[in-house]
Amino acid sequence: MKKLLFSIAILASFTACENPVSKKIKETKESVSNTRKAVKEMEKVQEDMEDLKNEEPLTNEELKAWLPDEINGMKRTGYKAGQTAFMQIAQIEATYQNEDKSKKLHIQIMDGAGEMGAAATAGIRILFSQDFEEEDEYKVRRTLVKNGNKAVEEYRKDGSRSEIQYMEDNRFYIMVRGTNMDLKETWDAIDELDTDDLG
Repeated sequence: MKKLLFSIAILASFTACENPVSKKIKETKESVSNTRKAVKEMEKVQEDMEDLKNEEPLTNEELKAWLPDEINGMKRTGYKAGQTAFMQIAQIEATYQNEDKSKKLHIQIMDGAGEMGAAATAGIRILFSQDFEEEDEYKVRRTLVKNGNKAVEEYRKDGSRSEIQYMEDNRFYIMVRGTNMDLKETWDAIDELDTDDLG
């Protein structure tokens, strides 16, 4: 009887605390799952790349015309367009600030159309196919699906910074970073962007 109780106690201790072997098995399972997702996404990316190569990238004028003047009470304070034109990639960046300059929003949009644009956004899509979550005492970084798009969100626990990256319609890479903005405020800003008008 004592031997049986001892065996049960040993078994319980193995299942209760995550021993190195079970931890390694779990990590391997996650790695295999992510590899399968990456392979699946790679096949889809290759198909989409063929279509995107034949698409005409948006011009600087079209990207500028799309940029909102104001997002959630923050006015646009500057923009840069054409800094990747030498690589034949259409891209624009813009910054927004509230009146007392306590909050700042930075937006970057890259068009995946054209041969170079399709190649540049392909790797980003593979990254987004992974499922991961990382956390330490200062920040959290993880993948999720929101509004039908796979996204990577990262935020500092003190609310000083948040960043969201995602692909819109498998064509436009969008990165939005909020300074002194929590994750909800940054997602609210994204909701104000009329991305349907991009393509």
